[in-house]
Amino acid sequence: MNYLHDIQSFLPGIVVAVTGLAAILITVFRKGTGSVYYVSIVGLAVALVLAIQSLFGEAGTAFSGMIVYGGPAAFGTVVVLIGAFLSLILSRDYLRDIHLESGEVYGMMLFATTGMAGLAVSNDLISLFVSLETMSISLYVLAGLWYSRKTGAEASLKYFLLGAFSTGFLLYGIALIYGATGHTNLIEIAAAADATVMFTAGVALLFVGLFFKISAVPFHMWTPDVYQGTPTTLTGFMATAGKAAAFVAFILVLTQMLSGSETGEWSHVIQVIAILTMIVGNLIALAQDNVKRMLAYSSIAHAGYLMVGLAAGTAAGYSGVLYYLFAYTLMNIGAFGVIAYYEKNKALDFTEIDSYAGLGFKVPVMGVMLSIFLFSLAGIPPFVGFIGKYYVFAAAVQADLIALAVIGVLASAASVYYYLRVMVFMYFKDAHREYSLKSPGTLFKLVLILLAVLTIYYGVEPVLPTSGLFELLSSFSYV
Repeated sequence: MNYLHDIQSFLPGIVVAVTGLAAILITVFRKGTGSVYYVSIVGLAVALVLAIQSLFGEAGTAFSGMIVYGGPAAFGTVVVLIGAFLSLILSRDYLRDIHLESGEVYGMMLFATTGMAGLAVSNDLISLFVSLETMSISLYVLAGLWYSRKTGAEASLKYFLLGAFSTGFLLYGIALIYGATGHTNLIEIAAAADATVMFTAGVALLFVGLFFKISAVPFHMWTPDVYQGTPTTLTGFMATAGKAAAFVAFILVLTQMLSGSETGEWSHVIQVIAILTMIVGNLIALAQDNVKRMLAYSSIAHAGYLMVGLAAGTAAGYSGVLYYLFAYTLMNIGAFGVIAYYEKNKALDFTEIDSYAGLGFKVPVMGVMLSIFLFSLAGIPPFVGFIGKYYVFAAAVQADLIALAVIGVLASAASVYYYLRVMVFMYFKDAHREYSLKSPGTLFKLVLILLAVLTIYYGVEPVLPTSGLFELLSSFSYV
């Protein structure tokens, strides 16, 4: 009865996939999007409950070793589903107001989530590739949803062309690794690997494909245009759930395929890319006047912070990365959610920073929540962003990568300027003209309030008697 065990091991992903198929069928046979929306919400909620349950179960492999379950893979799946669930709820009001809501959008979000869930548990280069492309193709469609705008068409085309280019690198890398070892399973590759030119080149090309997905420099050029042209709540979805899945896959490659001394050898490459990513992301973000482009370059910088934990190559480093992914999901979906609320109001184009002048007093609760999310993204205590950065930088220090940690801290300090700049306009600049904002929907507002509360709670959680999330992550086996 191994097939029952296999199905149970990937049950959250299967539930999401079936829900996606149901969403498409409902769209075909029923008018309106209400039924599709509620079916999607229920499906993601069930999958999330199943994924949380798997966190506390045993770890192992399924489908003839092609996927892993439990441990970091289970937590990665939880983060992906949280991102998808919250993004889908926020998307309904936003997409309806900008006249882009359709059942197909929810279906694409679900299929993208299926690919992300598969990517987070991949223990084989074939399953990794299939999951990555399932995610990517769905995101290409979502990026071009606003095709009537020049930025929307550009976002989809640029994402597709550069994504296809990176896929070529990834596939060529897989081919070279298979040619050098005769295996595609990560654990079997580790047992058969030898430091040949073919194997080294294969790993390098595999890394290029993964660097593209996490927006690492110099493979980041698609990010600002895609983030700007994609509908804002969907930007938050791809920036959090997609990045979380790619980073968990990166962890599995490092711990399963490049275990032992080889991880240390590749750490130097990751360190260089991390430094470039943190510096370039923050420097260009300083010059941005468009809020979504600023958050795009900010997202690149955060990928650099996460790579600091990968470069450490220790259990503490990988635990720090997982915690940071959770923190980043909370605060980034919240930030994009508030921006989406402002953007859907037709009074002004709320994508330029100067259009935020005086906005903090218009709908005070939204201004306060955006401030919380931006403070957290800047890494200011007592918010969860500070704790996430602390864990990855502390892991680097423990691994004697002190220079890398110092550069990370300095880069993070520089980011305070462009995050606080938005708040300066919100509270200390006069509005250009009088205008009114629509009240946010009840569910939309409740989700943002929940994200703000969690951003604060997990910022103080490590000193509370109930502290336990990082301890749970530290208990996982990473080898």
